[in-house]
Amino acid sequence: MSAIKPLQIDVVSDVVCPWCYIGKKRIEQALELAADVPVELTYRPFFLNPWVPREGIGRDEYLTTKFGSPERYKQLSGSVVEAAANEGLEYRPERVQRQPNTIDCHRLIHWADAIGRGPAMKQRLMELYFRDGGDLTDREVLVSAAAECGLDAEEVRSKLASGEDVELITAQAQEASEKGISGVPTFVFMQQYAVSGAQDPALLARAIRKLSAEINADAAE
Repeated sequence: MSAIKPLQIDVVSDVVCPWCYIGKKRIEQALELAADVPVELTYRPFFLNPWVPREGIGRDEYLTTKFGSPERYKQLSGSVVEAAANEGLEYRPERVQRQPNTIDCHRLIHWADAIGRGPAMKQRLMELYFRDGGDLTDREVLVSAAAECGLDAEEVRSKLASGEDVELITAQAQEASEKGISGVPTFVFMQQYAVSGAQDPALLARAIRKLSAEINADAAE
């Protein structure tokens, strides 16, 4: 009897998207609910704010540009702060002082993925941003986070100073947009079926089981 074929799941998301922060926790809960199903999960880049320059901008400037004012965002953010708390996550928007361009974050996730640490790198960057108000435009903050996730600090520092994989990450994010992904997180199963939004873990678990059964039934024919 042949081995069960793993289900491929690509999670298209950004590290500064609060619903992606929540969605990451929910897909992990879904995987626990369907723990008997083999899955290959990969995080893919998306630029929530592609207009933010590489050096980032002040948080108040960002909130004014995107939401009208910092006060307006404060009114809007209560529900997502509560949703994060319900998942055991901490979102402290008042701590964020600088809005980053996230291409370097996605480069780190890509490099960490090569040693099986992509999800851990993603989680660390999200914690830094949402929980701690960390400055993800600060290269040393990124280097430290990478080292915590098992990457070589000097190698990462050198890579960040170069243009390594900038074109690759940009192309991957562009591909997601060209495929019609405009809201994140989006969970793409087998490069065919997409589910958008931070869905309930039970719903995701049912999709995992159903699609795994389908691909393995096809393989058996």
